[in-house]
Amino acid sequence: MTQSTTTVDLTTTLGRLSLPNPILVASGTFGYAREMENVIDVSRLGGVLPKTITAEPRVGNAPWRTVETSAGLLNAIGLDNDGIDAFLEHHLPYLRTIGAPIVVSVAGRTEDEFVGLAARVAEHGADAVELNLSCPNVSGGIDFGINAESCRKVVAAARKACSAPILAKLTPNVTKIAEVAKGAADGGADAVCLINTVLAMAIDWRRQKPVLGNGMGGLSGPAIKPIALRCVHQVRSSVDVPIIGIGGISNIDDVMQFLVAGASAVQIGTANYYDPTVSTRLIDELPVALSELNATSVKEVVGSLTI
Repeated sequence: MTQSTTTVDLTTTLGRLSLPNPILVASGTFGYAREMENVIDVSRLGGVLPKTITAEPRVGNAPWRTVETSAGLLNAIGLDNDGIDAFLEHHLPYLRTIGAPIVVSVAGRTEDEFVGLAARVAEHGADAVELNLSCPNVSGGIDFGINAESCRKVVAAARKACSAPILAKLTPNVTKIAEVAKGAADGGADAVCLINTVLAMAIDWRRQKPVLGNGMGGLSGPAIKPIALRCVHQVRSSVDVPIIGIGGISNIDDVMQFLVAGASAVQIGTANYYDPTVSTRLIDELPVALSELNATSVKEVVGSLTI
């Protein structure tokens, strides 16, 4: 007999970060939340990640920057953003009023840049910082996320300088992702985010050229969900660190698969583009799904996969 959905506890904990529910929206897919405030009740979200911020403004890559594939979206935006100063002045003050936890994604060219960015956004009230160690669309974008020791060092330095919880977003474009996740955990990461996009490309054979101006880009959407689930399972099986699952999540079955595989929370990405109401709908559907497993909390099903 299933439990009453009215008694289901949706809260989740990622190290020092406590969230009201496990449904977050991924960086780069939700703007700065202003764009969505008339579409959904953003205060209900487990967390909002605005687009990745860099030290200086970036114009991003040359077009084309996006192309649809048969089972996803290929993008090479190149971290187009106005820089940290504009973010702190124009965006973060608004984000702090929306009622949902704010996790600020930052990307640096050097360890010092990561540390400085993390410290500044924490000082200005971010609830947590996501270190984007895994962007495949910029020069050096994954350098810190492909080696366990490099990952450990940058996470440890950010953790030392930053009072807010630290999340490390990792790339699947490595041989052994669990080793890199261990580096993040050893550096003091409160959680790891698995996964960023998968390096891929699209070709216009008639022109004999890549479709994307950058040549290659990052594949997201349903096509990468099996890869993301594999990464979550591998990390959960070998590293003691909370996990946020990312990759191809668009319905409640997807959410539950990630939770059972070992993720304590998930980020919704590509699905936001074609269904901006998906995140709050998933929050509504989650209690019923948990009750199917006779669970009264999210925590009960995390990592319950048996092999």
